Amino acid sequence: MNRVLTGVIAAALVAGGAALVASGAALDWGSAGATAPDSTFVLLDGSRKTTADLKGHVTLVNFWATSCMACVAEMPKVIATYEKYEARGYDTLAVAMSYDPPSYVVHYAQTRKLPFKVAIDNTGAVAKSWGDVQLTPTSYVVNKRGEIVKRYVGEPDFAELHKLIEKLLAEA
Repeated sequence: MNRVLTGVIAAALVAGGAALVASGAALDWGSAGATAPDSTFVLLDGSRKTTADLKGHVTLVNFWATSCMACVAEMPKVIATYEKYEARGYDTLAVAMSYDPPSYVVHYAQTRKLPFKVAIDNTGAVAKSWGDVQLTPTSYVVNKRGEIVKRYVGEPDFAELHKLIEKLLAEA
């Protein structure tokens, strides 16, 4: 755990105190096809993933916190969804909120063996750029073109989410 946490801290220092850099115009959540905001996510191992990296995959971007009971309750379903569709081009990116201590996030990810990438939004910049996310869990479904097609505040209806994922995976 110390090595992973050291990677997160080092990434924060390398980024000049801003471990996550995000910029983007305000998003119109009312219209389908709003482009996901340009964001850089710092993962637990210190590596980076950008919004551009999401293209070509259907991705669930899930804002969560270890202290959020609804987030912890939905996580097994998020994992199961990832495992069900991963081989077909589906991905999940879990973004821990700025108030979540990095050591808690690392511990949670390791003990629950989260199979997808986990980022820590320690400055809150990513949450702000994705529509000023304050309530958790909040999740966004991003299509292969990098467009947000659905936002869920609270736990998604997973049957509905699965139908949407299947539809989006079938698109060219």
